[in-house]
Amino acid sequence: MSSAASPQPSRSGKTAVYLSLVLAVALVIGVVLGAKVVFDRAAKQPVVMSELPAPLADSRECADFIAGLPDELIGHNRAEIVEPVPAGAAAWTSSSVERVTLRCGVDLPFQYTDYAPTETIEGVEWLRITDATPGSTLSSWYTVDREQVVAVTADEESLGRAGNPVADLAENVSALPAAEHEPYPAPLSRLAPAGDTGDRCADLMAALPETIAEDYERIDVAEPRTAAWTAPGLEPVVLRCGVAPPENYRPGLQLNQVNDIVWFEDTTLANGTTSSTWFALGRDIDIAVSVPQATGNAAVVELGEIIAAETAEQ
Repeated sequence: MSSAASPQPSRSGKTAVYLSLVLAVALVIGVVLGAKVVFDRAAKQPVVMSELPAPLADSRECADFIAGLPDELIGHNRAEIVEPVPAGAAAWTSSSVERVTLRCGVDLPFQYTDYAPTETIEGVEWLRITDATPGSTLSSWYTVDREQVVAVTADEESLGRAGNPVADLAENVSALPAAEHEPYPAPLSRLAPAGDTGDRCADLMAALPETIAEDYERIDVAEPRTAAWTAPGLEPVVLRCGVAPPENYRPGLQLNQVNDIVWFEDTTLANGTTSSTWFALGRDIDIAVSVPQATGNAAVVELGEIIAAETAEQ
């Protein structure tokens, strides 16, 4: 018995299929091209940059520096800036959310102290400051060895695979006059000492760890009875033993009990910083700890345990 032959599509049916495929491909191409047009328009939109304190932005050196900057930086194209254009400003973009901005002639941040961890990149010394706002990935790099301070800002999305946005600017930055800037006072360095402390701080200083709050590494400091830990882009954690009682403490103010230590958090000492100064109370010697917001309470907990073990209750 012979089986019936399968029906074959008609010529008109084949034409309809081919036409549908052509239309589908054309639709995809149209969507891609449309997205590219929208993307390109967004990337070419002028960048808004507000006026910031920049005492040397109007200098001839900054004007020449801005004029000589590259047309491309870590994959982003040089962008126009919305009028009025601030002096000493430049920007590069690839989209509305991928942007690198630059300022010439700004002030150094207050975080630039003797404890600040700077990094030499392609012959230029930079200080990186990470935005402490929760959820933010913004960082700013400041030159610390040029008369006209340059600040470059980018977030993780804008960096892409680049480790930083400044390596490709080394030749331009190196043309600015070299200079040494006086660091701002280090955290806790202006606290009044307690006077003769004898050896009461010795055991505590010897027991302090090399690493705290996971990312912070201890550094050598010149100040007596002082220890400091730093992490890239973050403000340091600093401990100072043998300080005068906190001037801003008054009976009735809120205190913080963390394990065996009662702390007084003095936020009024902050100036251009996210750090608070914590005073360990109820011990036989007064101890202050400067703690940046980025560490949360980790540094307070870790150092508090050592303070409780190495000092006596009053």
